Amino acid sequence: MSTLQKKIFDKIKTEGHISFETFMEMALYHPNLGYYMRNDFRIGKEGDYYTSSHLHPIFGEMLGRQIEEMCILLGNPKTFHIVEMGAGKGYLAKDILEYLNRNKKLNNFRYFIVEINPSYREFQKNLLLNFKNHVSWFSKIRNLPPIRGCFLSNELLDSFPVRLVEFDGNYYEINLSLNKDEKIIETRLSCPSEIIEYFEEFSIDLSSMQPYRTEVNLRIKDWLKEINKKLLEGFIVTIDYGYPAYEYYSEERNRGTLLCYHNHKIVENPYINIGEQDITAHINFSALDKWGNDLGLKTLGFCSQGSYLVSMGIHEVIAELYSGRIESFEIAKIKGLIFPVGMGDSHKVLIQYKGDGIPQLKGFTIRNLKDKL
Repeated sequence: MSTLQKKIFDKIKTEGHISFETFMEMALYHPNLGYYMRNDFRIGKEGDYYTSSHLHPIFGEMLGRQIEEMCILLGNPKTFHIVEMGAGKGYLAKDILEYLNRNKKLNNFRYFIVEINPSYREFQKNLLLNFKNHVSWFSKIRNLPPIRGCFLSNELLDSFPVRLVEFDGNYYEINLSLNKDEKIIETRLSCPSEIIEYFEEFSIDLSSMQPYRTEVNLRIKDWLKEINKKLLEGFIVTIDYGYPAYEYYSEERNRGTLLCYHNHKIVENPYINIGEQDITAHINFSALDKWGNDLGLKTLGFCSQGSYLVSMGIHEVIAELYSGRIESFEIAKIKGLIFPVGMGDSHKVLIQYKGDGIPQLKGFTIRNLKDKL
């Protein structure tokens, strides 16, 4: 039994049972032991999964373009702050900064990385050594200074610990206990009011689809509140896999979206490989939209990653970078960012805004599905 597994089991024994949310938080974020807090990297070819920034650097180029547009819309402030939350190996930051540097815009920007893993921070600092005068690191959002610019996250919210819920005419929250053989077993307890209110808030009716199992991510609300406190004026860019509420809580997803990833393979059992596998759940983009609106954040656009990148002019950037000569393996990677069979459809882009007016963003000129939220 690993040290982390023993700590989780000891907590269950002490308390009698714990919520799945507590289990997921410990499995992913326990200091030094959790999946995202380990010293070794689990991202990329040698890890458990890829993100868009690992697939091809053109993804960062496109976001660099987006940031330029946002800077212009804010009136070209003397310093435009870019805050990336959960930067992984730092490749996205590197590609954005290289784009800004190549276009002689770097001095107008300051890049902040919010990273909770000390080992990741050290790797990022080495990777971004050429930009050391333009990048600063923080362990928490609340430690940031006031921001005029944009907050950026790529595949972050899907790793927030979630509540597991079952409905069979009544709502139940999944809790975890141990059987006589010291194996984790699921138990159902009556849902607390905040979960029932969540389903009411988004007009989710599961009565015709019971029995139904799904997830509820309430951590996003507090995350938005933290960002809103720091954002004086600017944008919040969220890129992740998920759906509007009506698609998320549909009959075809009656077993939820919770999955684990281990050595680039999907694992459906979250109670094995504890601390050794990623645990994720799709996000409800309608929650981002509504909870943001409640804070005064305006949703400017929502669409698939593929539509967004094409609207942003990815074909122009390809021509600029490769002068019409591009290898087939490069084409295949770029297609993975755009095409529906890759990340082009599974991943969505949502951009919110705090400030006067309603800026129009190029990335949503082909398709903007914000009214579907």
